[in-house]
Amino acid sequence: MQNLEALEIFVRIAEMSSFTHAAESIGIQKGRASNVVRQLEAQLGVRLLHRSTRTVQLSEDGRNFYTRARALLADAEDLGSMFSGRDAPLSGRLRIDLPTELARTTVMPALPTFLARYPDIELEISSTDRRVELVQEGIDCVLRVGPIVDETLVARPFGNLPMVNAASPAYLEQRGIPRTLHELLAQGHRMVHYTPTLGTRPFGWEYPDGDGFATLALPGAVSVNNVQAYHGAGLAGLGLIQAGLTSLKPYLANGELIEVLPGLRPAPLPVSVVVAHRQNLSRRVRIFIEWLEQILQPDLER
Repeated sequence: MQNLEALEIFVRIAEMSSFTHAAESIGIQKGRASNVVRQLEAQLGVRLLHRSTRTVQLSEDGRNFYTRARALLADAEDLGSMFSGRDAPLSGRLRIDLPTELARTTVMPALPTFLARYPDIELEISSTDRRVELVQEGIDCVLRVGPIVDETLVARPFGNLPMVNAASPAYLEQRGIPRTLHELLAQGHRMVHYTPTLGTRPFGWEYPDGDGFATLALPGAVSVNNVQAYHGAGLAGLGLIQAGLTSLKPYLANGELIEVLPGLRPAPLPVSVVVAHRQNLSRRVRIFIEWLEQILQPDLER
């Protein structure tokens, strides 16, 4: 390979699935980006991208080449900064994915301090509660709440997010304040159901049971697949909710929500940052992960 610029152009095209958008983000002409990819394919003797009038997708060989290209670019960045010290200026783009509520309550308010320290960093932030595909979507790192089910990914645990049971005053005035699991049923309580995929079986009401946790099937008229909608349903008095203490603190403090069954809180949820590979992380990714851990620590349990 003659230089790293060709790899940078290819990686950007692969991540943005567009020659036009990638060229604009780098500041080059679309024709040059196309020529670079054609030359790479000619040198390698394989097709890296499948092109159509609407989409650009990685081929199987392209996916393998993309993974190695990103690793090589990360190594080159580290090589260039290895003698410049930890406080040397950082530059470049970071693409991250954050859970919607932690993004709103914790990460976004703290971002000005990070960008003030590293003004040449460009952040692309996806905020969603779905499971993103790191490699296919070109994500550098993902902050996840809950267990990591994909064993091919590398997770760095940050701690556990405390959970609480809560409901609106209007709802509790109508149904009563439950103090036991028996009263949850006897008083006819309902819950707002949360499920990542609508149409699937909801999780149920979780509570401590011996050394572990069990679930109780409570009825509910509303199911949602978004954390903001879940909180909004609880605030509207549509049922009991079980959610992270961090995001509910303001509502509990001002009385819009009231904690119930404090001795029967659900299991804390693990919070982790996830990357596709343990090695070949660029310096800017490593520093951002360390910063993210620092700002989240006050809200997490070990």
